[in-house]
Amino acid sequence: MKTRLVKLIAGGLVFASSTQAFAQETAGHYNTKDSITRGKYTLVVINEDPNFDTVTRQRMIDAFFTVYPQEADRFNRQTLTRVTFFIDPTYTGVAETGGGVARYNPAWLKSHPEDIDVVTHEVMHIVQDYRRHNPGWLTEGIADYVRYVYGVNNLRSQWTLPEYRPTQHYTNAYRVTARFLFWVEQHYNKELVDKLDKALRAGTYQPALWVKLTGKSVDELWIDYGKNPAI
Repeated sequence: MKTRLVKLIAGGLVFASSTQAFAQETAGHYNTKDSITRGKYTLVVINEDPNFDTVTRQRMIDAFFTVYPQEADRFNRQTLTRVTFFIDPTYTGVAETGGGVARYNPAWLKSHPEDIDVVTHEVMHIVQDYRRHNPGWLTEGIADYVRYVYGVNNLRSQWTLPEYRPTQHYTNAYRVTARFLFWVEQHYNKELVDKLDKALRAGTYQPALWVKLTGKSVDELWIDYGKNPAI
């Protein structure tokens, strides 16, 4: 089955080519290819940038083996045990993930060397494995929630959840949604994200699930959040 590829470009969510096409892109010539196994998980690193910083590369590898087992253990123990990182100098976005392959822009990592937790966000998309059409804002919000909870370098990268502003909305995705999810867990249901993630993966998510889990609709929760947004 072909699935669509989630792309993270300038903070926006778009959908690109199938993961089959993406996998074909990684099958050509490459500068280096390494396979690292720790425990049950294997990470293949394909690097097409001969100038890519070896320290950054190792930090990405270490981050993967730190966060991916935690994400898998909490959300999806059936997730892939073999993952590929593709360092692609022709790619102009930040990062994208599909079909067990996470592609990274080395220029971004060169200019943002502390943004190691882009790994934490991207590999969560592998764990999510949402194969049906689901709200993009919630998919990306959960991935950034996971970055907030499990990230290994958020402090040094100065990556934080944004303070609430009246101009925001829960459908803004990414960090805005992540903060909202964290707040709802604190105030209503500590298993909210786990339950949402499970439903999204099963293809059974409906807006009514918020009411089932919290007693309120997502819109009502957002209103409550705006009145007392502290976390």
